[in-house]
Formats: sequence, structure tokens, C-alpha cells
Amino acid sequence: MNRVVHPIEQESFRRLRARLDTSRFPPLTRAVVERVIHSAADLEYASDLVMDEDTLEKAHAALHAGAPVVVDVEMVAAGITRRETVCRLKDAAAGPGLTRSAHAVRLAYEQVGPGALWVIGCAPTALEELLTLDASPALVIGLPVGFVGAAESKAALRESGLPAVSNVSEKGGSAAAAAALNALLYTPLSHSEEKQ
Repeated sequence: MNRVVHPIEQESFRRLRARLDTSRFPPLTRAVVERVIHSAADLEYASDLVMDEDTLEKAHAALHAGAPVVVDVEMVAAGITRRETVCRLKDAAAGPGLTRSAHAVRLAYEQVGPGALWVIGCAPTALEELLTLDASPALVIGLPVGFVGAAESKAALRESGLPAVSNVSEKGGSAAAAAALNALLYTPLSHSEEKQ
């Protein structure tokens, strides 16, 4: 299934690479860094993102083998156009000590079980809840945004030892999270060829 790249996207990546040398990154890391930067037109992501190539290779294999993709909000799902996703936010309810986003994570885990790729781009509480579950994820893309809890939840993700893509700062969001997943989707299984 070949992806047709629009000329505007090609030119955008050409300009990105003219302003930032991404050739120092290994292939999947480079793909994620470039896609996230492209989603936000923010070159600072090159030094803000935290990931490991071996982890990305395992996640890439799981994704292309059909592992489920769970998202915290529909805005993340909307950005992932080449793969079905699970989002249980509409079915969730807030309760004492539990946000709606955290409840949605519980519901999604009950549905998909272990081994999924989790894409959190909005709610720090969704990421915090995921860390309490025995989800054995193939990957957690933890890029929630905000001034309350976002940086802390991403630090907790990195400290958990789970396979992850995160960033250090408070920035993030649905577009960045979807872009990170799309980087893995769009990169061919033999990712030695560096296509967009």
C-alpha cells in the first residue's frame, strides 16, 4: 500500500531539512522527529523528544503486524487516517478521583488487552492512568500538552521503563501525537529506504 505524497508535503519536508539537519538520527527516530516537527512547525522538538531506535523498531514491527492502536481523544484519532483506532472517551464518565480521560483508558484496556500502541496527545490523566495498568504496551506515545501535569506525566512515563516516545517540555498535543504514530505507519517495513 503505497502512500502518495502531496507536493506541498514534499516541499514542507524539504524546507524542514534545509533548516535542520536530521541526518544524524537513526531512520525511525528521524521519521518521528521530522513528522512531529512538521505537525507543529516547531524545530525545538528535535531536542525535546525522547525515544530509542530499538524501541521504535519493535513498535514498528508490532504496528505493521496489526497491534491495536488506542488514542485518548478523537482529535488524535482524526490525525491517524491510515489505521483504525480505539477511543473510549465517549463511553467514559468522571468519578471521585477519576477523570473521564482516565476512565476511558481503563475501558480501552479492557477492550484491547496487552500489546497495544497507546497514543496520548491530550490528557495527562490518561497517561497517568495507563501507567497504573499492566498494559504491557508495544509503545506509548505520551505527548499530552498543558501547564498542569503534562511534563510530570511524561517524566513518569520515562521513569516507568515502558517503551515510549515522549518529550521533556509541556508542549505536545493531538497533532504531535498522531504525527509520531503516523511516522511509524508511513515508514515501510524495510525502512532502510528513506521515503516520506
